[in-house]
Amino acid sequence: MLPTAETVLANATLVLPGEIRVGSVRIAGGRIDAIDTGAAVPAGALDCGADLVMPGLIELHTDNLERHIQPRPAVDWPHASAIIAHDAELAGVGITTVFDAMRVGSVPSRKARYRPYARGLASELLELRAGGALRISHFLHLRAEICSETLPEEMAAFGPEDRVGIVSLMDHTPGQRQFRDEARLKAYLMGKNNFTEAEFRDHVAALKDLRAQNGARHEVLALAEARRFGAILASHDDTTAAHVAVSAGQGIRLAEFPTTLEAAEACRAEGIAVMMGAPNLIRGGSHSGNVAAADLAGPGLLDILSSDYVPSALLMGALRLGDLWGDLARGIATVTQAPADAVGLADRGRIAPGARADLIRVARIGGAPVVRGAWVQGARVA
Repeated sequence: MLPTAETVLANATLVLPGEIRVGSVRIAGGRIDAIDTGAAVPAGALDCGADLVMPGLIELHTDNLERHIQPRPAVDWPHASAIIAHDAELAGVGITTVFDAMRVGSVPSRKARYRPYARGLASELLELRAGGALRISHFLHLRAEICSETLPEEMAAFGPEDRVGIVSLMDHTPGQRQFRDEARLKAYLMGKNNFTEAEFRDHVAALKDLRAQNGARHEVLALAEARRFGAILASHDDTTAAHVAVSAGQGIRLAEFPTTLEAAEACRAEGIAVMMGAPNLIRGGSHSGNVAAADLAGPGLLDILSSDYVPSALLMGALRLGDLWGDLARGIATVTQAPADAVGLADRGRIAPGARADLIRVARIGGAPVVRGAWVQGARVA
């Protein structure tokens, strides 16, 4: 239910499209009703003390829910509690719209097996949403694993009613994209699954065989299912200009985490938005040895940030970009307006009359952003 009382956030440093201005925002009926200029604080208004007031952050790809579901190896935490905690954590760091990433496409028959889970977890999340248990706006992001055994049946279990906003094509076949360095994959799997040398070789051979058997038809199927859902298509870990050319031919307009400067430049030429991880930007480089986000930001090849595996990184990264570019409004747009535009959410991502009143109040203390308030459709959620 939308709040009926009017709310005014006054004496704020407003982050507007393309500019920063001291002023106030009036909220009514869950929408932004008016924007005024000046530091005046009308009677009954919330005095923001010159804190930043910006659109609520929009997260297109986060694995954070998985961390709450499995807080330790082999621990399956009660899902309702995990989902509610995940939702509250995102609200607390300023994220008001999230596309929860869930894998579809499993390999249940191998030693390094992983089984289907997305349909059941999505149903639990959507049920909690319908019951009013969640604070922020949730959509689904289905990560379609091309190199898998069960992709067709897993995707068939979803429909247009499931709020699937993004389908990304994931190809983790050893020897290319994220796993082009098989030595890194070997070290990871030997540590995680106790593979012997022979088992690792057998595993790589089996996955390459699986890609040869199913890859082409799984790509066609994922594209068709995305159209059935009405979802935006995304590529993942593009490494070469050839990868990007294929993406462009498939109608993809969002590239998640390209691994090289070559791929990012090709995305720009094709009009494909580039999304990079905020942890990469904050840490000063990729944890897997791929291109640094800052190296794409410098020449203007970075459009959107994702928190990926650290929710608090989203706001930190946007402010870091604002400092790097000397343009705070531009930095904040990478986590508000740009992701909204990329997935066709025209009702949010900017402070403008008529937009959803998804807003956050932020202070910078000791170099760290502190979310002092968050509103979703005018209702305070943090």
